Amino acid sequence: MKPIRLVCATRHSREQFATESALGRSLSIYRHTTPPEFLLYEKNSYGLSTVYNAAIDHAKDNPAILVFIHDDISLVDFYWVERIYEAAAKFDIAGLAGNTRRVPYQPAWAFVNAQFQWDERQYLSGVVGHGKGFPCENISVFGPSERECKLLDGLMLIADSERLHSAGVRFDEQFMFHFYDMDFCRQAELKGLKMGTYPISVVHESGGAFGTPTWREGYQRYLQKYQS
Repeated sequence: MKPIRLVCATRHSREQFATESALGRSLSIYRHTTPPEFLLYEKNSYGLSTVYNAAIDHAKDNPAILVFIHDDISLVDFYWVERIYEAAAKFDIAGLAGNTRRVPYQPAWAFVNAQFQWDERQYLSGVVGHGKGFPCENISVFGPSERECKLLDGLMLIADSERLHSAGVRFDEQFMFHFYDMDFCRQAELKGLKMGTYPISVVHESGGAFGTPTWREGYQRYLQKYQS
């Protein structure tokens, strides 16, 4: 069985990450017989696409179930390791929240236009908690999990490294943070990979940065690449 390898970029030092980040604090409470591997890019100043591609390259000679995860996420599922293996068995790329369809000029997995109009609930999938640790402040129930999707939220993405290599799917490094997940899903769709959501309990501290100047720059890059 391939190992699970968490891949995380953080601005913290390794020592700070363990005590000051949501992910670091939540990982410290688990005592696995065989701990998952952890590839931490500390004091990171590179784009997420660059860091994640480095992890994909590293996995060529060291295959793993890669889990691309933000450092502001608390893992609050006692069975998260088992859930990750289940997700990787069901989908080529799995996430926690997503959309079963994609529409022209879509600016994010959940929105249908640049005015941030939510897509219809029938197309949304997954559950994510929000706040500082557990119990969380609120829970977004977007829709049923374990549904095949066209787009996934990048807060946590799960993929077998060998399937990514076989399909030739990587992250586009022109998208440093915003739209790296949208582009990754578009590339996966073009290569015929199956994507979907899977139920893993997490609490996310960030609400995103939609509409900021850097987000709008990323949106223009995305539209220039796909023309829709």
